[in-house]
Amino acid sequence: MRFSQRMGKTPIPKVIQMDGMTDDLRAGLWNVLLVEGFGETVFPYVPNQVKPKIDQFSSALWADFFKLPVDDRPNFIEVLVEKIRGYFFDCRWFEAYDFTEFCVKYYGEGYAERVNQILERELSGFRVIDGKLAPISSTEEVAAIQHAISDETFPGASTHLKTALDLLSNKTNPDYRNSIKESISAVESMSCALTESKSATLGAALEELAKTHPLHGALKEGFKKLYGYASDKDGIRHALLEESTLTQADAVYFLVSCSAFVNYLKVKSSK
Repeated sequence: MRFSQRMGKTPIPKVIQMDGMTDDLRAGLWNVLLVEGFGETVFPYVPNQVKPKIDQFSSALWADFFKLPVDDRPNFIEVLVEKIRGYFFDCRWFEAYDFTEFCVKYYGEGYAERVNQILERELSGFRVIDGKLAPISSTEEVAAIQHAISDETFPGASTHLKTALDLLSNKTNPDYRNSIKESISAVESMSCALTESKSATLGAALEELAKTHPLHGALKEGFKKLYGYASDKDGIRHALLEESTLTQADAVYFLVSCSAFVNYLKVKSSK
């Protein structure tokens, strides 16, 4: 927080950005690309020369993002950077996120961490998880999902959660219904793995786990009731999932809850 904000002289932003992108956020994401991506290849500009780092990135950008002939790129570094900059600052907010997601996939984990710092600082409603921008803003929630997806000790659960994230992260056509189903399927997969049964329910898995790893009664019943709500014939897995009332919040809740639940079961079963 800046001095002027602490002193009450300038307002403190409080609105999470879900359907747009402020100038500050867009500039922050662009600066990450300049510093973390292009690095020393941009400052100072070298006339009539394209250095390898930006050359390789722009080649991939033209081929895989713009889907244009690679040899249509500008030949000079300063013109090339201005071309990319012009697109980024002129495109619509969700296209800027598409561009950022491409950069994350190209540059990798360290770049993603820096992007997440900017997203958090500027109150974006999105965070990078597993290389994708997802509509989640809590650091703790991001960590829970990322851990559940990246730890492939139980590959079935990890695969279901990755699919749930993919369906939720589709910015043009998110599929909340099937995202929720995949999140629930991750818990089912864990249940089957823990009980070595192809048809085990969560309740059966918890009872089996409690034989060797004591679970507090209230905690165990709470988990069973939550899962029961999701899987019962009158719950979200069936009747409610057929309705058009499902929202992003529903899908996020189940992805976060099921990821945390999978992480919990992994820890308990390993002790």
